[in-house]
Amino acid sequence: MNSDITKEKGRIDRWMILLYLLFVIAGWLNIYAASFDLENAVSLFDLSGRAGMQLIWMGTSFILAIAIAKIDTAFFDTFALMFYIIGIAMLLLTLAIAPNIKGSHSWLVMGPVSVQPAEFMKFIIALALAKVISRHGFVLMEARNLLIVLALILVPFTIVLFQSETGTALVYLSFVIMLYREGLPGGFIFTGLAMIVYFVVGLKFSEEQVGYFSRGEVYTIIIIIVFTAGMVWSYVKRRNVVMIILGIAGLVFLGSFVLSKFNVMEIDYGISAIIALSLITLYLLFLALRYWQNIYLLMAVFAIGSFAFLESVEYVFEDVLQHHQQKRIKVTLGMEEDLLGSGYHIGQSKIAIGSGAFTGKGYLNGTQTKLKYVPEQDTDFIFCTIGEEQGFIGASIVLILFLVFILRLIIIADRQKTTFGRVYGYGVVSVFSFHLIVNIGMVLGLTPVIGIPLPFFSYGGSALWGFTILLFIFLRIDKSNKPK
Repeated sequence: MNSDITKEKGRIDRWMILLYLLFVIAGWLNIYAASFDLENAVSLFDLSGRAGMQLIWMGTSFILAIAIAKIDTAFFDTFALMFYIIGIAMLLLTLAIAPNIKGSHSWLVMGPVSVQPAEFMKFIIALALAKVISRHGFVLMEARNLLIVLALILVPFTIVLFQSETGTALVYLSFVIMLYREGLPGGFIFTGLAMIVYFVVGLKFSEEQVGYFSRGEVYTIIIIIVFTAGMVWSYVKRRNVVMIILGIAGLVFLGSFVLSKFNVMEIDYGISAIIALSLITLYLLFLALRYWQNIYLLMAVFAIGSFAFLESVEYVFEDVLQHHQQKRIKVTLGMEEDLLGSGYHIGQSKIAIGSGAFTGKGYLNGTQTKLKYVPEQDTDFIFCTIGEEQGFIGASIVLILFLVFILRLIIIADRQKTTFGRVYGYGVVSVFSFHLIVNIGMVLGLTPVIGIPLPFFSYGGSALWGFTILLFIFLRIDKSNKPK
């Protein structure tokens, strides 16, 4: 029995263990730097300070990692759906009794300790998806199966949204990366990305009017036409159809320009854009009936749905999003500056990172950090401390190590012998990739401030536990599948 355990210990991926330890220790040191108080300096090991508390979370995380490494992998498969039910119950309980902490109802406060159940749903959702998708004969694109998979993601997503924890809720949507690996058509991914483009362009130029319509609506309809033509080319490969689609749009806009130029009639380019999109949609419906091919019908639905989404942008922005969320989006898109309000985080973050220059100011020498100019600098904005004190070189090294970490996760996921292991592995890739891209983008002002931590670096026990469990379940599954 003991010899079997010894053999098992030799199979765990040592590179991932090394990267994990490196990230956690580097995060601990940077938390100390970010929370360092010049007037009331405490030791790195003082439990009254942030670094001292993080040391406790680190120790318990290491215990969790060792415990998970000794659990039989069949345990995760067997109880995956039970974990999911318990997780949903905890989210509902949190929604009902959690106090308001900075506008969010996502923390269960138990004396001096606060726990955020939403963090643990990341690995729970990944396990549940792996359990369902690994069933014998499972085909993702069968309607019933697709609905089940989407429900597993959207139910906790909705509950966490009601907790006013938008950032964590959006992390759950990152599992679409795993679904794409398991057979979700690329058209779904493209449609999601297209909606982001519609939202950004439609909102960015919404305040500039051209007749009855905003410049953003006109630009977005043109983008919809181009995207529709691109999807027709991608799925049908008929150049003549693409040329006709672009020709219809070109003729409508050219005709509008000519009529307006020679004062024949006053032309509203928004109406011209809608006429062009309508004619293209009718043409696609005609092709669907003529050739009896559903692909043309789907392209027509894409065009209609895109326009419907565009018209909903203003309502969602004005009536669904909260005021502080609106301000953050406007600041990110450059519609407002608000350096003393919603743009303060991003402005100070850029100043801190920029002041680090190429080599940085040195450990514990960051003035922006020490003078507390950057809010949440030891949690969501921990990367500012790295950029200011370690400069471009230090920040680049951290990003390169994270890139190695993600690529290593992909390699391990691809070598899994079981569907359960592969699906869970790509779920892990999805979560870590989303956190990394959005957190770094947020700190650099490339994405709105939505409040998600940098894995292993940001202060917080729930986040560190959640990331540790997420990773080590995968490493335990890999260890059981990998030959000696």
